[in-house]
Amino acid sequence: MSAVLVSMRGMNQQPGHATPLAVRMRPRSLDEVVGQQHLLGPGSPLRVLASEGGGTTGPVSVILWGPPGTGKTTIAQAIAASSGRRFVELSAVTAGIKDVRTVMQRALDDRDLYGVSTVLFLDEIHRFTKAQQDALLPGVENGWVTLVAATTENPSFSVISPLLSRSLLLTLEPLSERDLRELLQRAVDDPRGLDRAIRLTDEALEALVQLASGDARRALTGLEAAAGSALAGRATDEDSGAGAGDPEPEAPTVTAETVSASIDRALLRYDRQGDEHYDVISAFIKSIRGSDPDAAIHYLARMIEAGEDPRFIARRLMVHAAEDIGLADPQALPIAVAAAEATQLIGLPEARIPLAEATIYLATAPKSNAVISAIDAAIADVRGGGFGRVPKHLRDGHYPGAKRLGHGQGYVYPHNDSRGVVAQQHLPDELVERVYYAPTEHGNERAVKERLEKIRNITRRG
Repeated sequence: MSAVLVSMRGMNQQPGHATPLAVRMRPRSLDEVVGQQHLLGPGSPLRVLASEGGGTTGPVSVILWGPPGTGKTTIAQAIAASSGRRFVELSAVTAGIKDVRTVMQRALDDRDLYGVSTVLFLDEIHRFTKAQQDALLPGVENGWVTLVAATTENPSFSVISPLLSRSLLLTLEPLSERDLRELLQRAVDDPRGLDRAIRLTDEALEALVQLASGDARRALTGLEAAAGSALAGRATDEDSGAGAGDPEPEAPTVTAETVSASIDRALLRYDRQGDEHYDVISAFIKSIRGSDPDAAIHYLARMIEAGEDPRFIARRLMVHAAEDIGLADPQALPIAVAAAEATQLIGLPEARIPLAEATIYLATAPKSNAVISAIDAAIADVRGGGFGRVPKHLRDGHYPGAKRLGHGQGYVYPHNDSRGVVAQQHLPDELVERVYYAPTEHGNERAVKERLEKIRNITRRG
């Protein structure tokens, strides 16, 4: 056997050898599915769907919601294969209303003429318009098809209410590290996979697990790339030194270094239009608010590496500086603004530095939400009709006839008082005792609070 053939052992030399490892290793039944055990227990809806006939209460459609690589397509295909039903797959990216209606009519005919049930797997249902989703309703409601829809976005926002109410919503979770180790080792050993064509060190296994970030597809793709590098390297060595009759060499070893060389970086699970976008920016802001600079920097790095617009990050920092720090540290907002200006001027990759500086400063600054509480309370009063006429002594008295109306009369000029503060009503009569700004004891606001108490003692009580 030639060196090349030996090196390709386990790499699926049958027709279809170009099929990706992740596809070759797709489970053939629910029993082979790794992870999602909270959805696959005995008697669970998915087990009932996969049973012959799909249960006694009629078909139940499901919506599978979870990140990429958690098994949505795998589960749908396993249900169809296990139950013996006809399986039809549509992608919301390419399918239209005509395609949906064609599937529904065929499903109805198969049921009535041949007694065959249909499972319709609709990938990325969140990409369907309302009209396209409406086209699914007759088939789902009347049981012509069992719909298994997959989405990476929150169905509460992306799936119409009538369809949601007629389906079970099942949430898939990213695979655990233990699940990923089992998946990768199975792929190394299984004849459908690499068939032990390579050996995987513990360090390489852990590297692949970390790079996968809970995504089975990414784990298997990374393994395939690393295995390809190791096998290609051995083939080169054998071509240069192997001779006829030499014993078959040992399978090459995939090390952590092989993984690092084969995979440029972890492809972060982050969709700038999807749920993860909002989850990461939420965690970023909450980490700053929680005074945890390490977590804040972590989420900043995730956004930068995922290609988030740095100007978006800078805008969030400015909002946070005013909302969650305010006057507890008056330098917070200028620093955030400076970071935004620097980001605009220099761009990435250098902009990561001022963004990181502002992130760390804000995370370690004293916190106060007194400013946003004050303006929101005032706006609530105004919207609720809690406002009155401006006191006459504060009204504009410069235009002709103003004095005759009493505008500006009785106004006391604060600078004429040695203290710079005078007893004087500024709020309308209806709100004369209202307090909006309540400084905290944090940072600079402690001094503001002490001074404001003295000021109010003069302005409101004389």
